Amino acid sequence: MEDDHRVSAVMISMLQRRGYEVEHAATATAALEAAPCDLVLLDLNLPDGDGVDVCRALLVEQPALPIIILTARDTEIDVVVGLDSGAVDYVTKPFRLAELSARVRTHLRRIGPGSEKIVVGELVVDRRARRAVVAGSAVELRAKEFDLLACLAAAAGNVLRREDLMAEIWDEHWFGSTKTLDFHVAALRRKIDEPDEPSRITTLRGVGYRYET
Repeated sequence: MEDDHRVSAVMISMLQRRGYEVEHAATATAALEAAPCDLVLLDLNLPDGDGVDVCRALLVEQPALPIIILTARDTEIDVVVGLDSGAVDYVTKPFRLAELSARVRTHLRRIGPGSEKIVVGELVVDRRARRAVVAGSAVELRAKEFDLLACLAAAAGNVLRREDLMAEIWDEHWFGSTKTLDFHVAALRRKIDEPDEPSRITTLRGVGYRYET
């Protein structure tokens, strides 16, 4: 739901290239009349209503619906009101398409079939319990280590780019060095890999990381 047709056209094209089925609603009325969906990208400045009201109304019909707010409103009170309305994420304009794609992927993954538990070989990641088990043994992970492992495991066999991992786990407000990603990967390897065995996480220099299947 985006009132700027130029912005919406770019977003729709990007999402469709990534295999998503997209329905565009340019007004609050159209949004509320649209068919049930898996995720909503919601602008707060709609021509016939406030996006916050639309967010609340949509959640009455679909309480578990993930709604990502996309807006130029960037004050602290705007963010608080937006998240208090039930949105799962708040992205301020301008934003990077890669970042938006990562956020969409993250929230869809959380609600997808079997998304609560990820099994890759000897690894079991339980998102709901925030527990990881390797070869039958529980692995003690810090919060970001768990998020990183869950992200890599959910896309096992596929390369996840550094910038997408940073946007997905640390979000766009991270101002530190991206070396923190390397440190967390190194910590994961120490905790989940077997001595003298190839690492379960492969580094693709200049690109990103892949959890091996």
